[in-house]
Amino acid sequence: MISTNQFKNGAHIEVDGSIYRIVEFQHVKPGKGGAFVRTKLRRIDSGSVVDKTFRAGEKFRPVRTETRRMQYLYDAGDAAVFMDTESYEQTEIARATLGDEMRWVLPNDTIELLLVDERPSGVQVASAVDMAVSQTDPGLKGDTASGGGTKPATLESGVVVQVPLFVNEGDRVRVDTRSGDYVSRA
Repeated sequence: MISTNQFKNGAHIEVDGSIYRIVEFQHVKPGKGGAFVRTKLRRIDSGSVVDKTFRAGEKFRPVRTETRRMQYLYDAGDAAVFMDTESYEQTEIARATLGDEMRWVLPNDTIELLLVDERPSGVQVASAVDMAVSQTDPGLKGDTASGGGTKPATLESGVVVQVPLFVNEGDRVRVDTRSGDYVSRA
């Protein structure tokens, strides 16, 4: 059994017969009354996010998780098609199941697919990715009067991030996938 004081972001638990992924949690110890844990959970089968509160020390059934190396091939409507790099078997997975991490994945990228009780539940991407800037406005001379400045740039995956004024279209940039922040030129 797993207790509330063993919660970690990304861990999976079973609550009322459904499997949830812990998106975020917070231990709260009010001045009066017992401690409790406030959580934000993503339901694995539907992708919906719910807020739940548990008493401190409450126990749950741990869920078996594993990762499998897969290659992202293409989109098929509301699903993404992956190929197992060992058996070459193709799998279609609903985009709602995969979560926000798919915005950092390009076709033919190799990722780690997270399986919860043998069912796909999400992808794990690197903490930083290198992508080309597909569209951004040119930085104008004089825009940096305060010593710096940023501008929006659309990356090849469609994600919009704030980059320094010296970054131009076609440049490759490194972006932190956890926060969506510009790190450096690649």
